[in-house]
Amino acid sequence: MQVSASVRAVQVPDDSPMHPQFTTMYLVGKDQVLTIDSGEDLERYRWMLRGYLAATEHAEVALAGITHHHFDHSANLKWLRETFGADILVHEEGQPILQGRLPDTGVVVMRDGRVIDLGGGVRVRVLHTPGHSVDSVCYYLEDEGVLFSGDTILGQGTATMRDLFDYMHSLERLRELPNLKVMCPGHGPLIWDPRERIQEYIDHRNQRERQILVVLGEGGELTSWDIMMRIYTDVDPRLRRAADGNVQTHLRKLERDGRLKVYPGKPKEPLPEDLARQQEEARAAAELQAKSQEAAARARRQALNAQENPQAAQWEVPPKFELIGSPRD
Repeated sequence: MQVSASVRAVQVPDDSPMHPQFTTMYLVGKDQVLTIDSGEDLERYRWMLRGYLAATEHAEVALAGITHHHFDHSANLKWLRETFGADILVHEEGQPILQGRLPDTGVVVMRDGRVIDLGGGVRVRVLHTPGHSVDSVCYYLEDEGVLFSGDTILGQGTATMRDLFDYMHSLERLRELPNLKVMCPGHGPLIWDPRERIQEYIDHRNQRERQILVVLGEGGELTSWDIMMRIYTDVDPRLRRAADGNVQTHLRKLERDGRLKVYPGKPKEPLPEDLARQQEEARAAAELQAKSQEAAARARRQALNAQENPQAAQWEVPPKFELIGSPRD
């Protein structure tokens, strides 16, 4: 899908309630292509990207950037390095979080304000926009007015956040960008009224804060879950924990503002037998995942080998062909 002169979107259908409609990988530039986000560790994401490149592109992937460390955006970084030889771009705040997902070579650490020159006059600026995560970044192609917002702003619904104070500052920064025409989110449709959407996000967070204050003003000591159930009355039950997380970020901000009295909770101490069982389950899950990845790699090798060699297993004596008459007949 063509977004602007230098930007293409590869949209992968997604049925997760956290990912409205689809998850999107973006390609920027023509001489040396930058990919932004790479989807989950699932073959359909790799297949969609390979298929799009094979069908429409006349250039190789030179750079692979991510908007933040969450698995549905960063799971295929090693694959991008191995398959295309791409340099991997990560923000300095995300590098320590991404250990295990980064290739051994080709990692480029970025800071706020870095400009990525893709040739042909295509220049993308890196904007550190913490809030959804500590390492969240947006990429801005100012000449074409295209902002890649990751999960800072979604194509549908609202985003979860780790730090509301940082998040509000990030939204205000994005609202002031010059020449902003379209936002390309990590999930959901493109946003063709970007400034209005950013303002909606700011207004929504302010409204949520007022709702929380009203609930707390009714008196009594409440947990974040109690508050969430009162203000998120129509939320999909599968999103209740995410909604509770949003309430907690508001409560941390209100605490920092000196508006709350906080009664510290007491976490449960896991029983030794429960801890041992959890560790064993984690070990078994990791072993199963490793076997699954090994089987997938073996299947890919076999598929490639099948393309390179005749179908010997199918024939005891393969059919042969001989021309009747002259080639000119």
